[in-house]
Amino acid sequence: MNFPILSAIIFIPLIGALFILITRGSQKNIEKNCKYVAIFTSLTNFFLSLFLWYLFDNTISDFQFIEKKNWINGVINFQLGIDGISILFILLTTFIVPICIFSGISSIKFKIKEFFIAILVLETLMLGVFCSLDLVIFYLFFEGGLIPMFLIIGIWGGPKRVYSAFKFFLFTLLGSVLMLIAIISIYWITGTTDVIKLLDIRIVQEYQYLLWLAFFSSFAVKLPMWPFHTWLPDAHVEAPTTGSVILAAILLKMAGYGFIRFSIGLFPVASDFFTPLIFSLSIIAILYTSLVALMQDDMKKLIAYSSVAHMGFVTIGIFTLTKQGLEGSIIQMISHGLISAALFLCVGVLYDRYHSRMISSYGGLVNIMPKYAFVFMIFTLAALGLPGTSGFVGEFLVLVGAFQSNILVAVLASLGVILAAAYMLWLYRRVVFGRLASSEIKELKDLNKVEIYIFSSLVFLTLFFGIYPEPLFNTIDISINNLIDKYQTDIKYHLAQKNN
Repeated sequence: MNFPILSAIIFIPLIGALFILITRGSQKNIEKNCKYVAIFTSLTNFFLSLFLWYLFDNTISDFQFIEKKNWINGVINFQLGIDGISILFILLTTFIVPICIFSGISSIKFKIKEFFIAILVLETLMLGVFCSLDLVIFYLFFEGGLIPMFLIIGIWGGPKRVYSAFKFFLFTLLGSVLMLIAIISIYWITGTTDVIKLLDIRIVQEYQYLLWLAFFSSFAVKLPMWPFHTWLPDAHVEAPTTGSVILAAILLKMAGYGFIRFSIGLFPVASDFFTPLIFSLSIIAILYTSLVALMQDDMKKLIAYSSVAHMGFVTIGIFTLTKQGLEGSIIQMISHGLISAALFLCVGVLYDRYHSRMISSYGGLVNIMPKYAFVFMIFTLAALGLPGTSGFVGEFLVLVGAFQSNILVAVLASLGVILAAAYMLWLYRRVVFGRLASSEIKELKDLNKVEIYIFSSLVFLTLFFGIYPEPLFNTIDISINNLIDKYQTDIKYHLAQKNN
């Protein structure tokens, strides 16, 4: 097609943010118009991304809808394109952002105009990450997302929002400095930052190790992997509900996508060499953070630590370098995006009504909020990987891939499934069942219409992809096959070069 659909999907939110910026009138009219513009913009982008999925040809492994514009003297090109892996993350992003906007309408009480601008700018930057086919452009989008997220935490967050915002910003920024140096080094070595060209260029084996570590320093912090995860619980606890949803559902996935696209795609020999390191850190993350989650009194902290554990499954799946492991890791990321978003929204519903995230503040909610209790149950079971939910599909495939790659890793990772059942069911039992913690809780209202619509969409997708994940497999299958074939070919080539 001649229409630049990827540019449209990336920059429509930015255009919406500009419309909100120039909105004038009384405060009441400004807030009303900003809400309408934000809703219209985000929904338009979601439907456009669905159209993109409809147009996408899942029978070819090449990048599609490629757009290329000369940006800096022919050295750097603004190049966009997608394959079966990136399109799923585009769909996840454009689906989650409207949910965040609808949630923010009821929960954000001040600086509403600025809030919607931050959300829409952040959407543009996140979408740019998944569409970029130039390392410099990828880096600009990847790091640019820190700014609106920093503002969302620092302005609309909790009592320690400034500390948490700066901790989030500094951790993730410092981790990415080495990646920038690596990108410059790649240009010096190969003469290009074009991802398509780089995938066909076999970077010298001696360089791969250092370049891999440089990219790892950024992705490990952003994912986050143990022991680089300490910024995440603070950021989640202090961020507003919408900030936590975006952080867990999309921002963490950018690093997982980076591991697949760049660490494995560009540095196959180094990826093979450092696989034991990834497995070790992932197992520690799964077991350690699951045990820490069991000890939490704050619902948001518990879910934040569970996210670190679930991302441990993702990194194991990626570096098994098997078809089942890689497909499982991608589906796990998509599934976790839906489930973690829903869990943080569940916490937000209670916080908006009772202004407490402490587990001890609640109890017996099934008697006064039965709709909420039902929805919370669905996502609790999905988070622990119950068959019939999307959480099961990803974890099962990751473990199958792990058994093919390393039986010990698979056995230890399986313990994380048991621990997930322990901390999620323990959370649900204390919040939903038992006696009412106080008489004030009796006044809490059940889900309203907007909340029912939001949760219904998340419940539907969680169950649909748990029962019928075929659309996801059809989309990613040939791209994963191509990635594995290229990886194995490159490993054989470098092995032959070494023997010669």
